[in-house]
Amino acid sequence: MEINILAVGKVKEAYLREGIEEFVKRLQPYTRLNITELADEKIPSNPGKAEKEGIKQREGARILESLPERTYVIALDLKGKPLSSEGLAQSIENLQIRGHSSISFIIGGALGLSKELLERADFRLSLSHMTFTHQMARLILLEQIYRAFKIMKGEPYHL
Repeated sequence: MEINILAVGKVKEAYLREGIEEFVKRLQPYTRLNITELADEKIPSNPGKAEKEGIKQREGARILESLPERTYVIALDLKGKPLSSEGLAQSIENLQIRGHSSISFIIGGALGLSKELLERADFRLSLSHMTFTHQMARLILLEQIYRAFKIMKGEPYHL
């Protein structure tokens, strides 16, 4: 199984980078993990609706161009379906059973994901009803993917 995370923007805070590196290391025995950071657009102060849409479209186009072929796309979206940790594990396991060998998780920039990208997604996942920075979402997602693999293997999970 190959897990891809395509994320807009760089992780700037050291404490988040350290957490991400830890879960990348922990995931190595379970899956091939690829993290692709894509450039974020500069957001002017007080952008209008059209400017915001343009930014999301440009970021979305970069993500769409970077998606691996024949990958199952899961977009992180506040309006997506929430899953428990067990539900995510079951979903990943079901995708494996159905023959999917690549799953790509998409994390948008500060303004979210473009309409085109959301339409391309095979599934829209909500990490929480709360809003997180895209940098924090990356850490939380990696922890949940790690937890999912531990659940699928029947292994205990402790931090």
